[in-house]
Amino acid sequence: MASGLHDSSFTNPVVRWIDQRMPVFTMMQKEYGTFPTPRNFNYFWNFGALAMINLMIMIATGIFLAMNYTAHTSLAFDSVERIMRDVNYGWLIRYVHMNGASMFFIVVLVHVWRGMYYGSYKAPRELLWMLGVVIFLLMMATAFMGYVLPWGQMSFWGATVITNLFSAIPLVGDAIVTLLWGGFSVDNPTLNRFFSLHYLLPFVIFGVVFLHVAALHITGSNNPLGIEPKGPQDTLPFHPYYTMKDSVGIVVYFIVFAFLVFFAPNYLGHPDNYIPANPLVTPAYIVPEWYFLPFYAILRAVPNKLGGVLMMFGSIAILFVLPWLDRSPVRSMRFRPIAKWAFLLWTVNFFVLMWAGGMPAEGIYVAIARLSTAYYFAYFLVILPLLAKVEKPLPLPESIAQAVLRGGGPLPGAAAAKPMEKA
Repeated sequence: MASGLHDSSFTNPVVRWIDQRMPVFTMMQKEYGTFPTPRNFNYFWNFGALAMINLMIMIATGIFLAMNYTAHTSLAFDSVERIMRDVNYGWLIRYVHMNGASMFFIVVLVHVWRGMYYGSYKAPRELLWMLGVVIFLLMMATAFMGYVLPWGQMSFWGATVITNLFSAIPLVGDAIVTLLWGGFSVDNPTLNRFFSLHYLLPFVIFGVVFLHVAALHITGSNNPLGIEPKGPQDTLPFHPYYTMKDSVGIVVYFIVFAFLVFFAPNYLGHPDNYIPANPLVTPAYIVPEWYFLPFYAILRAVPNKLGGVLMMFGSIAILFVLPWLDRSPVRSMRFRPIAKWAFLLWTVNFFVLMWAGGMPAEGIYVAIARLSTAYYFAYFLVILPLLAKVEKPLPLPESIAQAVLRGGGPLPGAAAAKPMEKA
């Protein structure tokens, strides 16, 4: 073999010729073929792959929509209607993109929930978890800016309300709002800025996803038991075992996605956004998209504007420090009986916040939002640190293989729980 060429193991002459000069196929084989993964993954581990597929769908449909969209306050609403009525399959591309945002948040929220339940944020995966939170923040920013682009009533007034929140920041708040607006109100410069950023940020997300996956392949995947593999008996190659398992999840995902697109394309939207933006007519209730509702409820639960803004952003920022708030040596909630119920209650509480965020900010709805906000933060700041000291975990299996062969879960007659292993 000539000097400088990679020693490729592929037999196909074309693949081998490319791989010798640029070993991308060897890298893919290593990272997605023979890569060892725990043998006990359940279907919750499908959602990372689904999120990647969803991101690619959003980028592809967004590029085609941008070819026909006009970022001008006088033309934006009509350009969206033209896409729906006159552009070949424009209605399909727009509905896929619009409902794809909801599907993206569904799969990512389940992905985050799985990480919290099975302790995937614990050492040595803290950076992996933090990169995931960065992706979530970028998704929220991208989705907010995208919601403004149709320039309907909810688009305009949602942009007005959310951007005005930054005015609560002392000293620099008004300057930040003016910078976001590009003037002294939500107008054409605002729409142009949001369109530019909405187009750019998905590619930034893709870059952070690359770092997220790279960190995953360095530390390895967590698993439902939360214990590290001890040898080849505890792992399986990613292909064909998990490519096949992911394929099942992908089929189900596309069935749900297709149902939304073809049978209920506007179910998750707001009817007021089919009314052109009018700065002189304020909607009775300004409501963001459903995936912002829990954080919107937290914002409205605090009577002070600055306090509400800090609490809303703090509800996401607290996830960054979750690995250091939960000091329990056991990862998986399956072996933490008290923490498991506290977390399941937190999950229900999250949906209560989502419901309260869609209700008027008055009466009993405000009281419910305040109680739910209190539990949201108490779970992270009080319950998890306290349980790490007082809770007695259930016994851990000796290995993944042993638990799989016995059906998983705590082993009868096992000794006390072992501390979480360090990689």
